[in-house]
Amino acid sequence: MAATHNIKNRRKERTLIFFKAFFARKPVYVGAFIVLVMIFFAVFAPLVAPFSPYEQNLLNTLKPPNGDNLFGTDALGRDLLSRIIYGSQSSLIVGLVSTAIAGSIGIAIGLIAGYFGGKVDSITMRIMDAMMAIPVIILAIFLGSILGKGIFNICLCVGITMIPSYARLTRGQVLSVKQLDYVTAGKLSGAGRVKNALVHVLPNCLAPNLVLLTMNLGIAILTEAALSYLGMGINPPTASWGQMVSDGYRHLRSSPHLAIIPGVFIMVTVWSFNVCGDALRDALDPKLRGSR
Repeated sequence: MAATHNIKNRRKERTLIFFKAFFARKPVYVGAFIVLVMIFFAVFAPLVAPFSPYEQNLLNTLKPPNGDNLFGTDALGRDLLSRIIYGSQSSLIVGLVSTAIAGSIGIAIGLIAGYFGGKVDSITMRIMDAMMAIPVIILAIFLGSILGKGIFNICLCVGITMIPSYARLTRGQVLSVKQLDYVTAGKLSGAGRVKNALVHVLPNCLAPNLVLLTMNLGIAILTEAALSYLGMGINPPTASWGQMVSDGYRHLRSSPHLAIIPGVFIMVTVWSFNVCGDALRDALDPKLRGSR
């Protein structure tokens, strides 16, 4: 009983230390709040949005912000606030799915390359280096032109561009972890190479990848917005912040709010995910956690 009680107290203490380190900086409160609000709006968009994002009213086009339409209306008379709320769904889906694709594939590649080494490591890392040599947006445009429009294709396109970052990070972690005593003990106890890699090496490489995943959420949202702005993103009339910026740019002189408002939402959301990613890195790194 005493041992169980001590274990529970240690877990509570670690949890408390984690949250104290995570919220050590005041901007993190703002970033975390914005992320939670975005998730809330994305999940409950049909209940929160005042109008349908697809409902057109050609007698009420290009209206500035007013009492009926808080953010005004676009060139087709659609309520901008409702499209912003529904656009958060597209951004969140692209962010989560693309980082899941990149993380799962990249971690697997890095684990194989780092643990088995030799020619496998050399060939795999040269491919990753070649991909990293190409700017993300250029590679995303190239893949987008091949895969075409649609939210799934965009998730796949953005996910592929982020694979090298996970692969290189995981490989570096594996190279250091596989030299530790408990990994050697696993080999001596008769565990196979695959089992040893999955049971002893992989779990100890996940924390840095979790931080990278959080920070890449913002990059994925920004990349999707850039592709949608260039007309290679999500198919209209589905609401997308990047597409809204592109549509608003055509009316920048007469109705600047059409481009500015979704642009501000993109900027604030990306900033929030980056701030939360930095805070998560500080909370998971013992050295940084101690400095806080």
